[in-house]
Amino acid sequence: MTRLTVSTTVNNSLEKVWESFWKSEHIVHWCFASDDWHCPKSVSPEPAVGVIFSNTFAAKDGSFSFDLTAQYTEVVPMKKLVYTMGEMKEYFLDAGRVVELFLEETPEGIKIIETFDAEDIHSTEQQIAGWQAILDNFKKYTETI
Repeated sequence: MTRLTVSTTVNNSLEKVWESFWKSEHIVHWCFASDDWHCPKSVSPEPAVGVIFSNTFAAKDGSFSFDLTAQYTEVVPMKKLVYTMGEMKEYFLDAGRVVELFLEETPEGIKIIETFDAEDIHSTEQQIAGWQAILDNFKKYTETI
């Protein structure tokens, strides 16, 4: 499976960056790739191995929405999150796509590196652009809290 990577550096404390990434109250402000989309709902308990979270991505005009649901498989607080994407039926169904998020304190701020398994619907360029746009929204929002 092809692995893709996006990254940014956020000018805020490690604690704020960590909380902004997983707390629902923050996710709804940044978890979308363009201004005509939003994240109207996030169910995101504190990260721990086995915990399931879900974020709703929706077009603002109401034409389309979907839930990104995932389960944490590795958690190193304020350093690393690993989760597998999937869907909820009566139980969590692992789709086999893994996302790894690394946080590192640098003199410039908190560097975030996010590596994810590509899917086979959209081009590599589209996937990188979309994931980078979400991470750019994360940076913009998190630098204001």
